[in-house]
Amino acid sequence: MMTTTALLTRPQPAAQEMLLREALGMTLRAFRADKNVTLRELAETARVSPGYLSELERGRKEVSSELLASICHALGVRISDVLVEAAGTMTLPSVVDELTNTQPAAAE
Repeated sequence: MMTTTALLTRPQPAAQEMLLREALGMTLRAFRADKNVTLRELAETARVSPGYLSELERGRKEVSSELLASICHALGVRISDVLVEAAGTMTLPSVVDELTNTQPAAAE
């Protein structure tokens, strides 16, 4: 006798939306690279382990507001600048997707 199981699946969005931790990680890495600071140097100044900082930059760990403040202070940047840049990073893929899928307006 053969049995079958029905799988209930939720429809997935066309493009997976970027998570805040991923955007913050990319942004922190970009700010660090712009300042020519090594991961190890930043970790020491911000008083966090290099391994944990690496996990943050790769978007695998959530950053607390206290740790974000410490990292920003070590980089010499404002928290608000990092947050605005991260928000822009999160918005960019959806804007590109919208422009790609929008039909051009008819010429008048």
